[in-house]
Order: sequence, then C-alpha cells, then structure tokens
Amino acid sequence: MPRYEIRLNGTSRTIESADPDQPLLYALRGLGLTATKFGCGLGQCGACNVLVDGKAMPSCRATVAETAGKSITTLEGLGTPAAPHPLQAAFIAAQVPQCGYCTSGMIVSAAALLRETPKPSEADIRAALDGNLCRCGTHVRVVRAVLAASGQTGQAGQGG
Repeated sequence: MPRYEIRLNGTSRTIESADPDQPLLYALRGLGLTATKFGCGLGQCGACNVLVDGKAMPSCRATVAETAGKSITTLEGLGTPAAPHPLQAAFIAAQVPQCGYCTSGMIVSAAALLRETPKPSEADIRAALDGNLCRCGTHVRVVRAVLAASGQTGQAGQGG
C-alpha cells in the first residue's frame, strides 16, 4: 500500500492509502482528528478547511497524494483546551459557536488570514471567510472574534 509522509500538527506522520485520490479529510478523520468536518464534499462550505503549508484549503478536495511532503494543520494543531490559540479563545469569548459545525473551518481560515494580515480590516475578514458557510448566522460574532484575536477592537457590522 502506498505511503504518504506529511507533517501533521507539527509531527511527522505517515498516511497509508491504496487510493492516491483519497480526500485528505478522510485520512485525517481516520487518524482520529475529528474537528475537521465533512460538509458539502465539494470544497464550497469551508467546514473541512485545514492549513496546508499555512494556506486554508478544503480537505475534502485535497488528496493524500497532493499533500504528501506538506505541512498540515488542523484545529487540533492550533491550540489545546489548556492553551487555546488566540482565535479559539476569542471565538469562545464572543460566543460564536451555536451548532459548532462550521467553527473549526472558520477558525482555521481566520488563522490563515492572521498569518498573512496580522491586523485585518472588517472587509479583509469578510473576504477571507467568504467561503465559510454558517447556517446559524453568527457571522457578525465571527468578525468580532477575529478582530479581537488580532488585538483590535471594534464593532463588526458597522459598515463593512
């Protein structure tokens, strides 16, 4: 069976898959990393987003073969309950999660944004998270949380 080496949440890991086109999402969930959710399966909802070499990417569309040799970060790799990533802490403080299904994809996408743009505007945040769908309608809280995690204060939804 073919083996694919990746750096997963800071640790070298091997994924064995008979199918090089196996979605990365399935491999991650098979490794017990369940924060990454299956949403649409088409790369259009953002629920399965992970960081691939620092860029947000839908793991339902990325294959194990194309991610071989790359660095993959899931929500579990950003922080822990004892030491949450600033975005995780900000999402909790802003009471963003309702059903929580989209939350890990939102946080991962926001982490990619903050890596590139440490002090994003509200418009930057909205553009970066445009591919992350939330049926609960917590987008204003999401923007507030990302602003807070970036060390900015402001009222999301006030003209952006």
